Formats: sequence, structure tokens, C-alpha cells
Amino acid sequence: MNTSLSSFIAAAAFAARKHRDQRRKGADSAPYINHPIAVANVLANEAAVTDPITLSAALLHDTVEDTGTTVEELRIQFGAEVALVVSELTDDKSLLKAERKRLQIQHAAGVSNRAKLVKLADKICNLRDIAECPPADWSLERRREYFEWAKQVVDRLRDAHPQLATLFDAAYAHKP
Repeated sequence: MNTSLSSFIAAAAFAARKHRDQRRKGADSAPYINHPIAVANVLANEAAVTDPITLSAALLHDTVEDTGTTVEELRIQFGAEVALVVSELTDDKSLLKAERKRLQIQHAAGVSNRAKLVKLADKICNLRDIAECPPADWSLERRREYFEWAKQVVDRLRDAHPQLATLFDAAYAHKP
């Protein structure tokens, strides 16, 4: 097995282990791991992204933010480049949610191209999930607000990958 493929599979196994007790917010409470797999799938199979660092970071993008994994742990296991991309995608959970969202918009244009690709795919997947199976406790207004906020983030990333921008627009067209 080539090194990049084996590292990608190791990232999938790591993410599955770290997210094993988590569920998505949708009414169907899908296993959380479905989300990072969907993000990597959008990149690889809908946008033809083949860079193993970007694809591994897609699988790992929520581990630091949501599981207690450290950037250092990712650096040791997956290398400095993967760890850097994940760190660029990680919100500071010590901040209030409104501030984290504001900072995502503000910082979107300044992250690496790899982080931009993962962020684009993440927003695509989130919009698809909210449109298809919204969180049971989210009002119509909250779902619409999420779509608008995601668009503000993505509008700063569009140039990173026109095909992903087009996929985002298609997902956004299903705004509730």
C-alpha cells in the first residue's frame, strides 16, 4: 500500500475512534463520522482533489475542536502539514459562538489553500445535511441563518476551487 493511502486510512481510523460516541444533530442522529467521510468524499469524488494531506485533513478536521485531540497529537501521527491544516480549521471553543462564527468569516480568505478546500467541502456537506435532515430543534429561521452565514464564509473562499464553489451554490439553492 502506498504511503499516502495508508496515511489516509490511518486518518479515517483515527477519526472514527475519536468520534465514536458522537452523533450528528440531524433528526436521524447519524453517527458523526459520516460527516468527515462526506467532506473527504466531496473533495475526492466531486471535486477531483487528490492531495493526500488535504484529504486526510478533511477526515480529521473536527477532531481538535470536538474530541479533545490536540494539534500536537495530529502532528506526531500524521505530520506537520496535516496538523497545520486542521489547526487552521479549528475554532477556539473558549470564545462565544457568535464570535467564533464572526472569526470564521474574517479569517476564511487568509487560510491555506488546503484549508480553504476542506472548509468549502465542509460547508457543502453541512448545507446538504441541513436541507435533507435538519436538526430537530432548529427552527426554520435558524436553518436560514446558517445558510446565510455559510455563504458569507464561502464567498471569501470561492476562488480556491471554482468547482467546489459551484457545488456550494447548488447546495445553497436548497435554502429552506
